[in-house]
Amino acid sequence: MSTLEAPPDNCKRPADGAGDGDVKKAKLDEDAHSSHPKWTSLNSFKFVKVLREDPQAKSVCIHATSQLKRAADQSDGDAQSAEADAIILLEKTAFDTTDSGISTLLAPDTSLQQHFNNDIYGTYDSLLAPSLNNVKTVIIFPASAKHMEKYASHESHVIYESPEDYQSITLPYIQSSSFEMQWIYNILEKKKESEFIVYEDPDPEKGFVLVPDLKWDRKSLDTLYLSAIVHKHGIKSLRDLTPEHLPLLKNILNTGLEAIEKEYGVPKSKLRAYFHYQPSYYHLHVHFNQVKFTAPGSNVVGAHNLSDVIDNIKLYPDYYQKRTIPFLCKTNAKLYKCYEAAGKI
Repeated sequence: MSTLEAPPDNCKRPADGAGDGDVKKAKLDEDAHSSHPKWTSLNSFKFVKVLREDPQAKSVCIHATSQLKRAADQSDGDAQSAEADAIILLEKTAFDTTDSGISTLLAPDTSLQQHFNNDIYGTYDSLLAPSLNNVKTVIIFPASAKHMEKYASHESHVIYESPEDYQSITLPYIQSSSFEMQWIYNILEKKKESEFIVYEDPDPEKGFVLVPDLKWDRKSLDTLYLSAIVHKHGIKSLRDLTPEHLPLLKNILNTGLEAIEKEYGVPKSKLRAYFHYQPSYYHLHVHFNQVKFTAPGSNVVGAHNLSDVIDNIKLYPDYYQKRTIPFLCKTNAKLYKCYEAAGKI
């Protein structure tokens, strides 16, 4: 894109009065999500295409469609049904390495089909019992064009965001974009997922809610993944953090680690706590992982250790307002197009 072309609309600063329709949109989003049914099989979906796959993680993300039921129309009183897009994420779960789990693997109903043998070596396909073939499944329905864009496979580039770039490109993009945040507020307000809350500190300034991340199957401790979502609104990302937030950050680090160790028996020395930059949503949250698990976004470019963030702010109060922060950005992302329009790529 030429720098002479007009940048995408959401690269621009919002006009005065922008956001007046946010309440209405949030209501529409909430209504749409309330129609998410409880499926018992995947045969209600029609396959469209593969959005992306990850052979290393043994996962695939597909685009499908299914019937979406709408509320009854006031004119005729009949419920409406239309085909809507869905995103289905399928990921093979980790092995149960407990004694009982391994014993089940070696049970008589596990059959073998040999492919190759040479001296003492043999290669087989193991046909396991159905109870051992669990595939973690996440369904996003109805899925919007933004979801399709997010989960599709696209090349990534490293963008080095200077403080000036943040002010002139990233921040206007954030301010002018319409992000789906209702699901976050549902958790904080205990409208959804309250039964999964591992720990909560209700303090409005330094409190947070600790919940399992969607990426975790909630079974294998080797892939343990939780998120701490702060109660305080208005903190978008690392860029907003200053000394006034140190009590909040310390509380998340210390109390979060203690809560996970108490709940799951995983010692603090086997856990890492970090921020993503750019985050997947602009409401401050911290990721907690098992150190042996390489979670998406935990690479050297995308992750910022919580303990390092605390130390950096102690040393330099305006550290995250003045430093250049690199981040990975997909070529289909609107933020990428904003940087491209500004001639930064």
